[in-house]
Amino acid sequence: MANKGPSYGLSRQVQDKIDSKYDPELEQILVEWISRQCGSGVGKPEPGKQGFQAWLKDGCVLSELINSLFAGEKPVKKIQSSPMAFKQMEQISQFLNAAEKYGVTKTDMFQTVDLWEGKDLAAVQRTLSALGSLAVTKDEGTYKGDPNWFFKKAQENKRDFSDEQMKAGKNVIGLQMGSNKGASQEGMSYGRPRQIL
Repeated sequence: MANKGPSYGLSRQVQDKIDSKYDPELEQILVEWISRQCGSGVGKPEPGKQGFQAWLKDGCVLSELINSLFAGEKPVKKIQSSPMAFKQMEQISQFLNAAEKYGVTKTDMFQTVDLWEGKDLAAVQRTLSALGSLAVTKDEGTYKGDPNWFFKKAQENKRDFSDEQMKAGKNVIGLQMGSNKGASQEGMSYGRPRQIL
């Protein structure tokens, strides 16, 4: 956490709730995938949340990862480690832009400060999981991990019906519309019958 003291009260509760969403098992899968995808040059982090953050914080590993998923022209042109905070955050934002071009939705993306300041590493895990799922789904030959690590996203299943099939379908009453078989008011009585004196 850059230049921040400990949090108390509601801020502490909110941060604890965010921290509880971090998954150590998912961390192991992501580390293994990134190591296989990028090669041994990226190394491996120390186990735990702080090690994971320190490994990804400068943005170089993330940039290597996204470049390895593109077959042709690489989206992140310049990858260089820098001790300067601004350069590290810029490298992370280049990764985020490239991930968006790859197809990761905005709702699956983390914010640069989530990683750099360690505010929400669970969001970083979600982004990397979404990226892995997309790589498995695209199946372009650039994914170098176990396909069972990430779920495959749903794909379009377009159907073409002939005119005859469409006409036949108009005569069928779907069960969604309900059924009135056997429906009558026989035997129904509400309250007491009217008393005529």
